[in-house]
Amino acid sequence: MKRIGLAWQILIGLIFGIAIGAVFYGNPSVQAYLQPIGTIFIRLIKMIVVPIVISSIIVGVAGVGDIKKLGKLGGKTLLYFEVITTIAILVGLLSANIFHPGTGIDMGSLTKGDIGSYMSTTEEVKSHSMADTFVNIVPTNIIDSLARGDMLAIIFFSVFFGLGVAAIGEKGKPVLAFFQGTADAMFYVTNQIMKFAPFGVFALIGVTVSKFGVSSLIPLSKLLLITYGTMIFFVLVILGLTARLFGINIFHLFTILKDELILAYSTASSETVLPKLMEKMEKFGCPKAITSFVIPTGYSFNLDGSTLYQALAAIFIAQMYGIDLSISQQLSLLLVLMVTSKGIAGVPGVSFVVLLATLGTVGIPLEGLAFIAGIDRILDMARTAVNVVGNSLAAIVMSKWEKQYDETKAAAYLAEVKDGQPATL
Repeated sequence: MKRIGLAWQILIGLIFGIAIGAVFYGNPSVQAYLQPIGTIFIRLIKMIVVPIVISSIIVGVAGVGDIKKLGKLGGKTLLYFEVITTIAILVGLLSANIFHPGTGIDMGSLTKGDIGSYMSTTEEVKSHSMADTFVNIVPTNIIDSLARGDMLAIIFFSVFFGLGVAAIGEKGKPVLAFFQGTADAMFYVTNQIMKFAPFGVFALIGVTVSKFGVSSLIPLSKLLLITYGTMIFFVLVILGLTARLFGINIFHLFTILKDELILAYSTASSETVLPKLMEKMEKFGCPKAITSFVIPTGYSFNLDGSTLYQALAAIFIAQMYGIDLSISQQLSLLLVLMVTSKGIAGVPGVSFVVLLATLGTVGIPLEGLAFIAGIDRILDMARTAVNVVGNSLAAIVMSKWEKQYDETKAAAYLAEVKDGQPATL
């Protein structure tokens, strides 16, 4: 297995998982034996995310040591995130209006899924405003935020702690050395955990396919094809043009992140690749201060794939019920999604929760979500991969915007990746 690259190992695990799930469709033994393997892998990733984010941000911010520079970076980052996610929503709305994925769907041929588990958090999201997002960034108890994995609060604390370390000068050097050592050690742990990724992917996809079966995809195949096609268009055209505007080739990004994209797609979890994403973007010419701030923040504010899907799914359900939404209603939907999709990345099934909180505002039946619940995992895989590309590109764009991108380092790393010998920091 050592001679096979990680991307190929994960792909093999994905194929075998689909095969096992299809052969043993409906067999509860598949879930009993495979689910623990997948759960262990996800837990291993969750175990290392918070230490890596904290240590990387503290080291990066302490290296900058200037609150004005960080404030400027934060403002530019949030502006970029808002522009790109708004475009993603518009692309989703346009695609649904052009291709009509929900028109002509026979609801009698669809199987309803259970969406009860998402209802408990819906009221919280309905009352969620942009002001609430910024208020909740400030933690009342950092230990509690660490335990809950509240990424925005963790980032806020880490930024201020890093500024404090920089402000005390010589006294802060031992603290800085500790967090630098922590970051290096956790990246080593990440590389070891990644060796388990093919088995985690095999287990997770095997359980998923054994639950819904391949046959359940057929009635909603139009939605699947249009969703995947729209997301490919968004990545290649919208993100591709954005990359080109800043002098970046989007295909170079795919080359760098091939392992992470396959892993994120297979597990339908952006969290599984967060540590490697930060590491690789730093190798690809982005300074640590920018990478450690932009990428974790993007996990809450720059979910391009998720926001695109939410817009497309909302129109799909309306079309399925024969509801013709006016331009004003669709604009209202856009504005609501712009607010509700921010700052709640830690909520389980976030896209479903956002949709449940949003559909009622434009008169779309909430129960329509039950019809697509069965294939949501397949759709989630695509939107997760798009989220990963979007956040990686954001780190490069911000580095370019701040005139801190190291072109020489990026070119050297790209050449080494193409030769099959990734560089080390």
